[in-house]
Amino acid sequence: MELIIAAAFCSVLVSILLKVCKTQGFRPMQMITWNYVSASILCFYWFKPNLVHISIQQTPWLLILSLGVLLPSVFLALAKSLDSAGILKTEIAQRLSVVLSLAAAYFVFQEKFTQLKLAGIVLGIVAVLCILYSHRAAGQSSKALQGILYLACVWVGYALIDVLLKYTTGLGLQFAVTLNLMFICAFVLSVGYILLHEKTIGTVRNISAGLILGALNFANIALYVKAHMLLKDSPALVFASMNILVVVFGVISGLLFFKEKLKTSTTLGLIFAVLSVLCLAYAMTV
Repeated sequence: MELIIAAAFCSVLVSILLKVCKTQGFRPMQMITWNYVSASILCFYWFKPNLVHISIQQTPWLLILSLGVLLPSVFLALAKSLDSAGILKTEIAQRLSVVLSLAAAYFVFQEKFTQLKLAGIVLGIVAVLCILYSHRAAGQSSKALQGILYLACVWVGYALIDVLLKYTTGLGLQFAVTLNLMFICAFVLSVGYILLHEKTIGTVRNISAGLILGALNFANIALYVKAHMLLKDSPALVFASMNILVVVFGVISGLLFFKEKLKTSTTLGLIFAVLSVLCLAYAMTV
């Protein structure tokens, strides 16, 4: 359980670091770019990928390239959402991306669903709609509308990444090799982006913050995977604990550190989110 708590804590720390650094004048895209350097190095030493599995014919380069574009794009949307919508709503939207990826499994991959899993998906969609409505109710300013857009991008983007990752692993490519190639591809493309738009590969403080961000980002992934390995007979427990803890930590940090307000519709969204995760987790056990 300690691993799950640590993984959830690292996940929320990523959001807190992005939000705090943005207020201090850091450049999010430069941080996001360099986060993939430390994440890739740590991935190589932690998971020890077998590079023999890399080949021109067998490796799905198109998928890895797609993920290389999606990862920094969604990460940037996350940073924008934290700035415009707040950490509380962003964390809920990010965690509920699993609802869309499960819906894709049902409609695209023809996976058979139980009524409980369908109920979890419906509750998750209702939760997201409550969150979006609560932000819309905050006003019709351009920042409020941007917040809705970025929240939706986080929700859809993380779901799309999840679907592509599952599809990639289904092709037989090792998880560690996939992860390393994704990080490297994301770094190369992100460097090209900031060179083109910001005329620099990053300042010292943005690079330093990005390397710390990458360490936290990777720690979240590594600890979560380790928890699944140690609790391989209880995947529902790991899934439910991780998602609920991230939402709870996000709510606490939003209320205490960033003075965000918990409105009625946001509270309803939070309740529906927890119920959705519990339904989906229980559905994995039956």
